[in-house]
Amino acid sequence: MRRLTLCALLVLAACNRKEPASSVDAATAPTTQSATGPAAPAGEAEHAEVGRHAPDFRLKDLDGKEVQLSTFKGKTVVLEWFNPGCPFVKASHTKGSLKDAAKRHTKNGVVWLAVNSGAPGKQGAGVETNREAAKTFSLDHPILLDESGAVGKAYGATNTPHMYVVDEKGTLVYKGAIDNSPDGEGQSAPDGKLVSYVDAAIADLGAGKPVGTAETKAYGCSVKYGK
Repeated sequence: MRRLTLCALLVLAACNRKEPASSVDAATAPTTQSATGPAAPAGEAEHAEVGRHAPDFRLKDLDGKEVQLSTFKGKTVVLEWFNPGCPFVKASHTKGSLKDAAKRHTKNGVVWLAVNSGAPGKQGAGVETNREAAKTFSLDHPILLDESGAVGKAYGATNTPHMYVVDEKGTLVYKGAIDNSPDGEGQSAPDGKLVSYVDAAIADLGAGKPVGTAETKAYGCSVKYGK
């Protein structure tokens, strides 16, 4: 009887045992374009959260060169979720807050990476489409292809543009909209005062201060994930 009771307790304990939190790993996703890097630290949230370590990843650029986020530790990194077919992206890169933003900041040592999580066949996806966009928008920074959508989903990217700022320690310090002008053109800001949240976050980091506005609601087109 005591043996049966002991066995029952062991079975119950096994059923109630919590599995360790899993990290997103694009290497297990059906794709040849992307893979995440090392597993996230124990207890890391599935989606990127401000104040926590930004999930590492590896993605290929338009020339097939692999880029890994963690190799930029020691630098501020901006991640821009990108879709060249999205009207909001077009407006922001030609008339709004993204026009020349990457050039301004990379000149001062910031790393700027565009990430396209559009699935094959979706709006704005594909190497050639993005090469043409780089020429049209005069982009010098890498455009990374996340065709499986694994990295976009790990970051909780919902819109294009959706912006993320990672500090020198690898901590996510800002996520959300590029600015407070939802038309994407810098003309619909409240009271006519345009605020670039990304510019402000980078300025705060440069001044050694906590980021004043750490999270906002992104606007734009939906990310064109696959099914």
